[in-house]
Amino acid sequence: MNIETIPMLLLRGVTIFPATTLNIEIDDEGSAAALRSAMRGSRRQIFLAFHKFDENEPFVVTPPNNQIYPVGLLGRVTQFLNSSDGVRAVIECEQRARWTKIMRRKPCFTVQYEMMFDNPVSDAAAAAELVTHTKALAGRYAMLGQGTAPDFRPHIEELLAGHTPLELAGSLADLLAHNVFIPNERKYELLSQLDPLERLKKLNDYMFEAIAFLEVDFEVRQATNIRLAEGQREGILREQLRVIKQSLGEGGETDPESEAETYREQILALAFPDDVEKKLLKDAANLRKQHNGSPDAASLTQYLDTCLNLPWTIITKERLDPGVTRKILDEDHYGLDKVKRRIVEFVAVRKLAPGNKGSILCLIGPPGTGKTSIATGIAKALNRNMARISLGGVHDEADIRGHRKTYIGAMPGRIIEAVQRAGTRNPLLLLDEVDKIGHDYRGDPAAALLEALDPEQNATFRDHYLEIPFDLSDTLFVTTANDKSAIPPALLDRMEVIDIPSYTDEEKLQIAKSHLLAKQRKKHGLKAAQIKVTDDAIRLLITDYTRESGVRVLERELAGVCRRAAVAIAEGTSKRVTVKADNLADFAGTPKYKRDPEDKQASVGVAHGLAWTSIGGEVLDVEVNVLEGNGKLELTGNLGQVMQESAKAAVSYIRSRAKEIGVDPKFYKTKDIHIHFPEGATPKDGPSAGITVTLATISALKNTPLRGDIAMTGEVTLRGRVLPIGGLREKTMAALRADIHTLIIPEANKPDLDEIDPLVRAQLEFYPTNSVDGVLDFAMA
Repeated sequence: MNIETIPMLLLRGVTIFPATTLNIEIDDEGSAAALRSAMRGSRRQIFLAFHKFDENEPFVVTPPNNQIYPVGLLGRVTQFLNSSDGVRAVIECEQRARWTKIMRRKPCFTVQYEMMFDNPVSDAAAAAELVTHTKALAGRYAMLGQGTAPDFRPHIEELLAGHTPLELAGSLADLLAHNVFIPNERKYELLSQLDPLERLKKLNDYMFEAIAFLEVDFEVRQATNIRLAEGQREGILREQLRVIKQSLGEGGETDPESEAETYREQILALAFPDDVEKKLLKDAANLRKQHNGSPDAASLTQYLDTCLNLPWTIITKERLDPGVTRKILDEDHYGLDKVKRRIVEFVAVRKLAPGNKGSILCLIGPPGTGKTSIATGIAKALNRNMARISLGGVHDEADIRGHRKTYIGAMPGRIIEAVQRAGTRNPLLLLDEVDKIGHDYRGDPAAALLEALDPEQNATFRDHYLEIPFDLSDTLFVTTANDKSAIPPALLDRMEVIDIPSYTDEEKLQIAKSHLLAKQRKKHGLKAAQIKVTDDAIRLLITDYTRESGVRVLERELAGVCRRAAVAIAEGTSKRVTVKADNLADFAGTPKYKRDPEDKQASVGVAHGLAWTSIGGEVLDVEVNVLEGNGKLELTGNLGQVMQESAKAAVSYIRSRAKEIGVDPKFYKTKDIHIHFPEGATPKDGPSAGITVTLATISALKNTPLRGDIAMTGEVTLRGRVLPIGGLREKTMAALRADIHTLIIPEANKPDLDEIDPLVRAQLEFYPTNSVDGVLDFAMA
């Protein structure tokens, strides 16, 4: 330790390193006194200490010792100059040192100190690798850095010349740490680190972070410069083009003055309502004030073009002939008699009461049942132009009502865009998949539809982009959906629902013969004489290759048959292909839904239930196992809350009627019951499986088989009553597809049998019941 005392200069907000030069201007008397005291010494030495300065704390001229970093620098004052503003000095920073004692005497602080030296470096390979890596980082930093000292690279090259990595490690770290922009806290960490290799490693980490930031900044600056250059270039070229065209007598670009006058003439010619005309004339006047090629001029031009291109006065003559409507619907659709009758009624009412705006039609049914094609048939029958708007997955309210034109890239909403696409003020707009509208933080599109679908409001529909009212009262809206329960109630209240039923197998056969097969023949380049598909083959396709309410999958299967037939004809192996039931597998592959004969055999604890889904009816099996245990009830199969409660209600009913049913009254203490619904990956919910769970559980507890040729549906109460359910029509068709012809249904659903297709009803036997007790003997084998 050196007991010599030398003056101390306290530096704030900066960290200096050895082998660097500090140019400093001082305006406080204490620091100036320290410099004068150093100049009076024989070696002009001064101790540079660093203040732990916090910008959030008040400034202190004489901080306590604990706010002064222990490690500083030993420096030598080489130049000193008094000036009117204070003093100026140049200090050569020489060596690391640690103060051991600070003496607060007038006129300046003095310190006792001890010298600090770097630890020796012994690992030459590590030193060489670190120096090489550091040199590369320094080069990259110098290339990217803004404000880097001009002599930064020459200093590095000078330091590297003639020195080995062992000699370089500490000096290189100090030089770079002094020049790289890193926080003072980190710089002090490097100053106090006496291991040169560790100092280099830390420096590399800090430089890597600094380079990453600089690269992002460089890319932003480069992109900005390119964009500015492109904008200037475009402006220059446009001005040159305008001058050239004027020189050639071609008039140059249309100036805003003449363009605004053209818009004004078009606005006056269209005879808009007063408020609309006033708004558009104001925007045309604003266009006169814009510079040619300015963004605002382009925005106004786009807005006026959009408004003027709307069919404000174009109306197609509507054809209101019920007979023609019925004929067109019959030509394009087989079956669906009730649906066609309702549409004909709709047309007849519009004919007799043309002033009545009528209802918004909502076609609800499983996929593939012809909802979209029915809407097309309505447009054709009424002689209206049609535009389709797909709402599936729409989450943004602006998709319906548009964006305000102040936004870049703003455009009208889907409704106005569809009207423009249709080209008339009285089109038929098909809002497809209205039950699949979503909503999130961007708004609720379903709520935005309320104004458009309300006949009392849509005469003055306001799109956010247009900002002027547009009359939608002559527009006929038809919506489609798969699931009625997924439509928001406020939206559903504005629509008249028309249910589209599932197709029967006979209807699918006729549709395939009359429409699908001809369509696929044409699509695959086949003539009617080249391919024939027998009725038996189509029936087999329907029963063994598809399980659907509509005909989409059936059409795909027919397309596969036509492709294989096309291959045979194209290769010359056959001139005519006949597809029969016995060779259908050669064209359609292995059957996908081959019936298992064991499904209809009587089994203990297994019952066939009937379920309704948004894609039609399904047969839903229930399996129950009874095991030795302590009364635990296990429910599996991805069941919803309602279905779990239904199963618990069924077990409670059995406990209350155990003696009458013939099961052990103490089964709930000695037996575990496991109720499982197969196809566990498919979510299931609803109360209509109550009777199925009840009978399957009774069968398992009594060890008595249930009939396998019956299916059932109905909600069960704690008293064993069987309550009515929905979707009976789709459920009966699902049972028929599964070759089940006997159904247990709630007594209260008997009136719904009239809604079932006569062909389906004739093939089924129904067993209505009010209670579980009434079907126990019938259901047990």
